[in-house]
Formats: sequence, structure tokens, C-alpha cells
Amino acid sequence: MQHRVEGVLFDLDGVIYDAGGVIAGAVETITYCREQEIAHLFLTNTSSKPRSAIATRLNSLGIKVDERQILTPPIAAAAWLSQRQWKADLYVPESTLADFTAVACSPDQIPNAVVVGDLAEQWNFALLNQAFRQLQLTPEMELLALGMTRYWKAENGLQLDAGPFVKALEYASGKTATVMGKPARSFFEAGCSALGLLPAQCVMIGDDIASDVDAAQQAGLVGVLIKTGKFQPDDLRSHLKPDAVLNSVAELPDWLSETCSGT
Repeated sequence: MQHRVEGVLFDLDGVIYDAGGVIAGAVETITYCREQEIAHLFLTNTSSKPRSAIATRLNSLGIKVDERQILTPPIAAAAWLSQRQWKADLYVPESTLADFTAVACSPDQIPNAVVVGDLAEQWNFALLNQAFRQLQLTPEMELLALGMTRYWKAENGLQLDAGPFVKALEYASGKTATVMGKPARSFFEAGCSALGLLPAQCVMIGDDIASDVDAAQQAGLVGVLIKTGKFQPDDLRSHLKPDAVLNSVAELPDWLSETCSGT
């Protein structure tokens, strides 16, 4: 199938790097995109660290970026809250609080929203129940999810992400979360918009067949599955069908030149 691709959205964890460091060929692929003047953006559901830290890590791995080339759920959520002049009660890692400075609720305020990110092992019954009680304060209280990813591949194996905890709060509160990260359509649209392109002109490169690939396809992008990170062989037997499957991001330049030449 021929595609007209002018921009690339890259997932990070499992595609560009993993617990062992940069994935072979990733630096060369980003260099290729830069040399070919292919617009690109790093789109990640990471809510456990601020955007500045992600930029620092990429630069340390030899991938030269500035923060504006990275879109994270905290950045999207803070912008969403600011547009409404709302304040939020935050259930996000301490390291991410810097991205919410302008919208964080003070102890003497009633928040407009509860924001849930990836707290990993910090979650316990008391904390989850506290978030539930906050959601019950007013009928208008919004639940914002920094992504609905089910799990990710940590150094010691698969680990629950924010999605399961958001689902628990949805079930208990009767509220439906507004999702600020993948797989929300608006998140992919925001990434394309940041590149000045339409979704049909962009391709999403990810290792999650549901949250990365299928969700991007539903938003109108081309979806390419990478067989690194959380990829499982069963993904290829799923009812979900990527537009392409590559062994790693190292194969992307050849795929772009052969399949997405725009001719």
C-alpha cells in the first residue's frame, strides 16, 4: 500500500530506547529524518518524568532535540486546564509536578479536576480512595487521565501503567475520564498539529498495537508496529491490522523511502 507521509510521530519507550539504552539504529533513523527534512515529533505517554528530563535523556543518547519536539500527557493536560482557568488535584509523580505549576490546586481550594498519571508502586488503597473521594466532591468534578496504557515493559518485566487505576476510578465514581495521552484521538491530532500537518499526512511508529498503532489509525494516521519493546508475537494474530510491521525502528528509513515516497 502506498502512503503519502510527510511527518512521523515516534513513540519513545520500546521504540527509541528501552531499559538497556538506545535501540540499535534509532539515532541513525532520527538523523535520516532530519537530513531528509521529514517533520517529526516524539509522542510519549510517559507521565513519570517531566518533558525536560525526557529531552535530557534523548540528548544523552545522541538524539539532539529540544523540549518542543516532545509531546507528553502532562503538557497536554496542563494546557487543557489552563485554557479553562481550572485548578487540579494531582496524582502524578513528584518529578512531573513541574509541568503543572500553573494549574496545581492549593490546599485551601476545591479543584475542578483530578489528574491521574503513572504512580506505579506509590499506589495503595488509601491513595486510590483519596482520589475517589475528591471526584465525589462536586458533580462537575472532571477526571483527567494521562494516558490509558494498560502496561509497559520495565527492566524487571511487564508493569501496570496508569490505565488500570483510571478504570478503577471510573467504575467507582461513575465518571468517564478525559484522556490526555494515547490512545485518545485528540493526543494524536495535537501531535500532527504541532508539525503543521493533517493526520493523513503522518505516520505513528509504536510498539503497542492498540494504544499506538490502532489508536493512531482511528485518528486518521498511518500506523506502523515495531517488533521491539512490549511487542508480542500474538500481536500479529490480533484483529488489529497495522499498515506495516518492522523489526525495529532501524528499518524505518528504508520503509519511508520505498513505501512513503509520495510519488
